[in-house]
Amino acid sequence: MRSFAVLILCLPAFAARVDVVEEIVCKVNGDIITRNDLDHDRKQLEQQLRQQNLAGQRLQDALNSKMADLLRDRIDKLLMVQKGKEMDLKVDSDLNKRMAELQRRSGIADPQKFQDWVKEQSGEAYEDYRGEMKNQLLVDGVIQEEIVRKIQFKKEELQAYYEQHKGDFQRQERVFLRQIFISTSGKDEAAQALAEKKAKDLAARAKKGEKFADLAQNNSDDAATAQEGGALPPYEKGKMLPELEAAIWDQPRSYVTDPIKLPNGYIILRVDEHYKAGLASFDEVENEIQNRMLQDRLPAAERAYLNKLRETAFLEIKPGYADSGAVAGKDTKWMDPAELKPETVTKEELAKTHHKKLFKIIPVPGTSVDKTGTSSSR
Repeated sequence: MRSFAVLILCLPAFAARVDVVEEIVCKVNGDIITRNDLDHDRKQLEQQLRQQNLAGQRLQDALNSKMADLLRDRIDKLLMVQKGKEMDLKVDSDLNKRMAELQRRSGIADPQKFQDWVKEQSGEAYEDYRGEMKNQLLVDGVIQEEIVRKIQFKKEELQAYYEQHKGDFQRQERVFLRQIFISTSGKDEAAQALAEKKAKDLAARAKKGEKFADLAQNNSDDAATAQEGGALPPYEKGKMLPELEAAIWDQPRSYVTDPIKLPNGYIILRVDEHYKAGLASFDEVENEIQNRMLQDRLPAAERAYLNKLRETAFLEIKPGYADSGAVAGKDTKWMDPAELKPETVTKEELAKTHHKKLFKIIPVPGTSVDKTGTSSSR
């Protein structure tokens, strides 16, 4: 984070002096938001919308509708990051794990080449990318500790939701699985033997109780599912490879298979859930109901929390910019020291004030100085 300061880029002393000044548009406690920050966010937003296959007028309309919230979102994130630091949330360990996992999935061992790859993929310098990831971990930590933990549901509320939404819990029989995949593609006989041994070791560790999601994240060669702890989409009967379906279909929850040989490697499966056809019982869907209700309540709870942070924050916004999350009654008027009018505006008043100050500091011999007085300066 940057402190209150104008950010200036100066050429070396021997060259002609050129000052490039970033426009500060908002002050949030001890940090700032610049016009460049908002430009950066606008470009990211446009990229996200293009990835949703929006173009032409549809793209412009979507961009215009979201532009009004760019400053609000920046302020929100900055307030959350500041709160996370104030709470002294420890996120470095998680940050290092995420960066290590990203490097593992990139397949690039050399640190400098990996950093170059991150810049190429993200469009940001490595340190900026890492810093943004750390900030997001801080935001997530604050949301979890300060908001999510305080949203509690009574059993009766969950049961009432179940009764009112039974149609949502009608199930076809399906199974939820996680996988660890060890590839043998392109490997010689010796390497294939090592892959088989690795798969057997991982299956044994999972059966002994090691967390399957962690084993998948750290060892699976399927990068897409490894990132999600090996989680697969739910399968209905007859929609899987016959050898895989036979291995898991009648098995209980938490069952872990031995490695199953496929043409391109070995797969280990774990049964997370197995729902039978018909109306799911309340016990089966209690966690799902709680998550649904949490998602319904979270936006309002998060906005209320951010309003409280805004109320106590030092917040100034430059004219021409608007915070769509502004709190009623909160003064965010921009106070530029260069624009403040002095309280003494005439030479006579200035001389009078100066004369009084001299007499307060150096009394005339033989006179007394009052112990009380007033000053126009603050």
